[in-house]
Amino acid sequence: MSDGTQTTRALQLAEVERISILGSESIVCGFHLADYMWADIFANLAPASTYVLITDSNLAALYADTQREAFAAAWAHCRADAAAPRLLVHVLAPGETSKSRATKGAIEDWMLASKCTRDTLVVALGGGVIGDLVGFVAATFMRGVPFVQVPTSLLAMVDSSIGGKTAVDTPAGKNLIGSFWQPKRIFMDMAVLSTLPAREFSNGMAEVVKTAAIWAADEFDVLEAGAADIRAAVLEGQRGAGTAGLTIASRSPAQTLLLRVIAASARVKAHVVTHDERESGMRGLLNFGHTIGHAIEAVLSPQVLHGECVAVGCVLEAEVARRMGHLRPEAVARLARCLRAYGLPTTMDDPLLRARAGDARLAELRPQRLMDVMSVDKKTVGKQKRLVVLARLGKTLEMQPTNVEDALIAEVISTGVRVLPAPELSAAAAVVTPPGSKSISNRALLLAALGRGACRIRNLLHSDDTQVMLAALQAMGACDVAWEDDGATLVVTGNGGQLRRPDAELYLGNAGTAARFLTTAVNLVDACDGATVLTGNARMKQRPAGPLVDALRANGCDIEYCESEGSLPLRVAHTGRGLSGGHVQLAASVSSQYVSSILLCAPYARAPVRLELVGDKVISQPYIDMTIAMMAQFGCQVERVAANEYVIPMGAYANPAEYEVESDASSATYPLAFAAITGSTCTVPNIGSASLQGDARFAVDVLRPMGCTVKQTATSTTVTGPPRGQLRALPDIDMEPMTDAFLTAAALAAVAAAGDDASSRVTRIRGIANQHVKECDRIEAMCTELARFGVAADNHADGIDVHARPIAELAAESPSVHCYDDHRVAMSLSILACVAPAGAEIRERRCVGKTWPQWWDVLARDLGAPIAGSDPAPEAAADSTNDASADAGASVVIIGMRGVGKTTLGRSAAAALGLEFVDLDEFLEREVGQTIPEIINRDGWPAFREHETRVLRIALTQAHRSGAVLACGGGVVESPANRELLRSHVTSHGGAAAVICLTPNMDHVAEYLNRDQTRPAFAVTSDIHEVYARRLPMYAESCNYEYLVDKALLASGSSHGDEHPGAWALIERDFIRLVKFATRRDLNRVDLSRPSCFVSLTAPSVREYLPAKLESLTTGAQAIELRADLLLHSAEFAGANLADAETATALTAYVHRQFALLRHSSRLPVVFTVRTEPQGGAFPPTADTLRLQLLRSAVQWGAEYVDVEIDTAAATLYAARQNSLVIASYHDPAGEQLRWDGEFACEMLARARACGDIAKLISSARSFDDNLMCQRFVQEHHSPQTPVIALNMGYAGQMSRVLCPCLTPVTHPLLTAAAAPGQISARQINQARSLLGLLPARRFFLFGTPIQHSPSPAMHNAGFATLGLPHTFELKETATVDELLPVIANPEFGGAAVTIPHKQTIIPLLDRLTPAAQRIGAVNTIIPATDGTLLGDNTDYLGIVGCLRQAQLEAHTPAFADASALIVGAGGTSRAALYALHTLGVRSVAIYNRTAARAHALAEEFAELFAELAVAETLEDAAAREPAYIVGTIPASDLCLPEQLFAKPGVALDMAYKPRWTPLLEAASRRKWAVVHGVTVLIEQGIHQMEKWSGAVAPAKPMGDAVLTKYNSEF
Repeated sequence: MSDGTQTTRALQLAEVERISILGSESIVCGFHLADYMWADIFANLAPASTYVLITDSNLAALYADTQREAFAAAWAHCRADAAAPRLLVHVLAPGETSKSRATKGAIEDWMLASKCTRDTLVVALGGGVIGDLVGFVAATFMRGVPFVQVPTSLLAMVDSSIGGKTAVDTPAGKNLIGSFWQPKRIFMDMAVLSTLPAREFSNGMAEVVKTAAIWAADEFDVLEAGAADIRAAVLEGQRGAGTAGLTIASRSPAQTLLLRVIAASARVKAHVVTHDERESGMRGLLNFGHTIGHAIEAVLSPQVLHGECVAVGCVLEAEVARRMGHLRPEAVARLARCLRAYGLPTTMDDPLLRARAGDARLAELRPQRLMDVMSVDKKTVGKQKRLVVLARLGKTLEMQPTNVEDALIAEVISTGVRVLPAPELSAAAAVVTPPGSKSISNRALLLAALGRGACRIRNLLHSDDTQVMLAALQAMGACDVAWEDDGATLVVTGNGGQLRRPDAELYLGNAGTAARFLTTAVNLVDACDGATVLTGNARMKQRPAGPLVDALRANGCDIEYCESEGSLPLRVAHTGRGLSGGHVQLAASVSSQYVSSILLCAPYARAPVRLELVGDKVISQPYIDMTIAMMAQFGCQVERVAANEYVIPMGAYANPAEYEVESDASSATYPLAFAAITGSTCTVPNIGSASLQGDARFAVDVLRPMGCTVKQTATSTTVTGPPRGQLRALPDIDMEPMTDAFLTAAALAAVAAAGDDASSRVTRIRGIANQHVKECDRIEAMCTELARFGVAADNHADGIDVHARPIAELAAESPSVHCYDDHRVAMSLSILACVAPAGAEIRERRCVGKTWPQWWDVLARDLGAPIAGSDPAPEAAADSTNDASADAGASVVIIGMRGVGKTTLGRSAAAALGLEFVDLDEFLEREVGQTIPEIINRDGWPAFREHETRVLRIALTQAHRSGAVLACGGGVVESPANRELLRSHVTSHGGAAAVICLTPNMDHVAEYLNRDQTRPAFAVTSDIHEVYARRLPMYAESCNYEYLVDKALLASGSSHGDEHPGAWALIERDFIRLVKFATRRDLNRVDLSRPSCFVSLTAPSVREYLPAKLESLTTGAQAIELRADLLLHSAEFAGANLADAETATALTAYVHRQFALLRHSSRLPVVFTVRTEPQGGAFPPTADTLRLQLLRSAVQWGAEYVDVEIDTAAATLYAARQNSLVIASYHDPAGEQLRWDGEFACEMLARARACGDIAKLISSARSFDDNLMCQRFVQEHHSPQTPVIALNMGYAGQMSRVLCPCLTPVTHPLLTAAAAPGQISARQINQARSLLGLLPARRFFLFGTPIQHSPSPAMHNAGFATLGLPHTFELKETATVDELLPVIANPEFGGAAVTIPHKQTIIPLLDRLTPAAQRIGAVNTIIPATDGTLLGDNTDYLGIVGCLRQAQLEAHTPAFADASALIVGAGGTSRAALYALHTLGVRSVAIYNRTAARAHALAEEFAELFAELAVAETLEDAAAREPAYIVGTIPASDLCLPEQLFAKPGVALDMAYKPRWTPLLEAASRRKWAVVHGVTVLIEQGIHQMEKWSGAVAPAKPMGDAVLTKYNSEF
């Protein structure tokens, strides 16, 4: 608090613009308003004894002192004779969480404590959060006190500050509790926008554009035309010191424009509020874009901002208006283009949204979820949804929101569309006018821009392609543009070929026409230095541009390929030479667009151009003719001097006053084809025989021969189809003049089955070779997608053969059609869907936006085909842990330095996952026909890198896109193109693909490379460490997972030079584990439907728990926490300066080593945590950048859970979490703010759920009652689907740990310190839960006979006791399973072990079996499920697996995938042994049994699991196979085992445990083999049983000791 003081300085009173609202000019706009604001308040508002200014800490630092000083100065000038009133300043925490009932109450308590009375005036200085919150405080304090808004964000200025809406958020939703309370003044000080981030500018501009769209067409025109100037005005116009803009005379043009834009938007809202203050009608217009936008925001907040969601909502609601027939398509396109110009997203899959929210969160934008959110929107009346429907830009259909049916909204917001069979239609002809031709539109835009003067272009196609072209021309200063006739006419004023270098690269998406035309046009830029880059999306970067670039280079143009040879991106250097002109040779057999590109720009060459087309047959001659005809219309005559030779004179285009773009003839084929296939009539009024477009011949040359009646004039075409099913096939048709129309013809050919025999039903289309390299390989796409309808098609180099089927014989089930992001695939197959018996789902509804955005409107409204929205299921969903689904078939890519182990690990992973292994270096050598040294020695490193890029593209997009593990060369990341390919591999599979970088121990790599001379030396330097340092950021850019490969990590000492002898086996095992996690095959997650816990490690090094302690201290836990902040206590980092870059890098590497060491030592999922000091941890709060880097790294390392505190980092990490689950946590160590019965707890829970998968809230108990309140909070908010970790710290809070529903942090007696006050062990929690009646005692049994000497009761009872569980294990000896029925039906039954003779006969009593039990055909474990059913499992094989893995690790025997194995015996246990070897990845197995027939039968049954499964007739035959692993499965016998069986080192395991030393083990031991006793297997399988029953880590040592004590006493 500070009192105003006298000052004599002169007031700086701004010249302002005032806007009237509710009869008072209370909105004040200007610059530097602080003095003016207080002078106005003192002079014109009711006097107050106290003025309360409320702001947040960010703004207080910027403006609090200025406001205090202005307050004092204004009072001194206005009321110098009176005592100054108080000015109290109250500062809040920034962010949405402050907008709460709890904060409101705290403000009110503070005001009361400060003795504020009814004559207080409140000032809200801030954005929407401050304005809404403080306004609500003013509305209720003392039953209402006056308040003033001082909005500091663009969004607040144009939206939330105007209208008197005040509110706070609640856990149930935003703005649900509030009031209408009008501010006395709204001071919009444009000067404060100087600190506005660019994203906040865009956020506010969404509301500005929205307002203009509903009310002010002229303002929309200004916004549309002046995007660059307005952006500069906001972001740059206010920078610098001084008082520029204070007066009108001192305002810059940018400031004047800024004031106009904001004032115009504010004026509209003020007018609407004045006429409808309480939102009973007209004010609802301000909600344009908000109904759908708020639904999107509910899913994507806080990662995506309000304005960004509203922008998407505006476009979608405009599409609804278009679908209803009220809004022209041009208006939708203009609205979307305008929003994009301000950096806003316009679709639900917009890259901007994807970058903000991440793939996983974006996938939650399902239509039904959005509809559910909209159903509770404030604008919904009953069940009726209401949207603001535009009639045109600047005018709405009604002066209030309009009722809209759910089905129509769902259709528009859906990803896909379901097309149903069209009914029999009336005889009346449908009249459809397709949008303007894309080919003509793009040519007209370039011609008009290069010409001089104004040209009014009508019927221009509004599509992605033309928008890209127009934006690029404007970026080069080629022309000025303006819209007329409500967007129906584009006025292009060309600058006569005067182009300037654009400020940024030209991004052209997948617009092939624009890309090729501009490749030549960019060379006309009038500059002598610098360069322009033309680039596009991933598909554009695959489309060819080589012949055009070759021709331009030959003509003196300086063009470089930035990535792949022959494709974009291109770098065009500006040399001042432009196009030289003269003789130009061009290969035109791939695309006619190359020819048109040079033709269109040739008049501006420095000499007349003689263009000669060379090579194979020229493709698409009609498009070349179109270009020449249009050039003539713009005043340039091209002379065709020979069949493939043209002369273009020098000159300049003279723009015609008007130019009408023909409708697109390719698009016209779709409505005409609809008539043909349905037997109806359709007229296209502006495509006829005089058309410039080759596709105009489609009706005459294709539909008429197929049996249609065609009437064509010079300017129109009408088609009437034959009766349904009577279309005739075309035996042979050359569609070279209309290649794009072949897809439509192929769709019709699918049902052209009117002939008498199969041969007469085949349509053969030729002349379409260029369709292999369009938006996709269209010929292959049609073959693939027609097959979904049950129609066969043959792919040819130059065409397609379609084998028609009668309509009734098409696929009975509705196919789901993939469109390859190709508009023509979608539209052509939608025509076939109109007669398919079950219709079809078109998966990519929005891809038609390229040429005909409103196609679905036309199909439904004009042609009468029933359609509905659809939500396509993922095409390649694979089941995995915890119901995660993914494209599990996506190939895994391994990158990293040569010598790190890519091939070895890749082969192991491929074998374990059943995938193909591909060494890309070997693949390259096969493709090129030379070895890599030969390529480099002959052609050099650049040539090798080009081959590498080409081969990588083939592998990732064609040959090995899925089903493989790919090991790349060490330098693959040297090429930017390769890095882009690797990133695209991840994104194209929805984040389910893995590019794993192997992080090396560089000393080991250097040692290996010194030995390996099979590859050339490195190109840049011979210092391998320098090479790695240079590549490190390239590896990081290219991968989405990282794996540390360090054989020294497990060595007992800390030296990195030592190696642990069994390290490589662990490295392979855990690499496979990471691959399974990264590809969602095994996410290794904790079951959150039952109580669980994780043990928190507290030592500064994981090594302190090794080798044996870690296993014991994780007993009873389901996960293990690695506290990265506590690793700072290590000697290396204690007191380190984390702001130092080298220290930060070293810490990250140290944490990575600790993570890898933990991975090698425990199979439990890892909870990775970096707890900050304010929340009870050890990490400095000032090192936020490093903290976020560590958390991101943990995601890349494959941590199953990442604990992130609820702040800005949480949203960032959540968007990038991949397969990790985010635990969004808040800790209140003092227990002051987070009280379980308070609003703050609910607020933090809502925030946690917005940026995490699991919410974690931690308070501190003051009394035992706090535990009860915590429990009530959990009961209200926790479920397995929306999990909550909630507990109290401290001794008094221990009961809350007992009651915590999942993932409770625990300690262990072996830990020297607990991670938090009050932590208890898992055993203590179980004991307490048992005493509380939350963990009832259960009875477990061993079923079988004879079992009286079984060690199982001793083993399992020891386990239960160690875990603190109240259960008992006892024997149930019986000869028949019938006696077991009452046992398993008893409510106290907890589970059972099963032995002979019941392993098979017990199966009918069970409800289901695990896959292992099914394959083995026997059950040894019964597990009651939570739903009351009984699950049969088999842990015998797990016992074998665990023992063999441990023995292999200790004995250093061969890897399982590289070794052979022998099973002795062919009984029931042999089945478990076979399944165990399969699980281990053994590929070659032999079976020996005295009764060979049984061995053969067993081999035949299990053969599919192995590459080789043979029967050894004798043990000598088996010895010849040199097995490394022998499993004995028969009771101790007198087998004579030949010595040669043990010729090479190996492991022998015998399932028999009486006697301890069987003949097999004795013979193996004599030959120094590692041996595994049967009792060891018994213990191992029992441990697995215990873990399946308890759901926690079993106490292996106590269980094993109990067995061995009994075993040793009896044997």
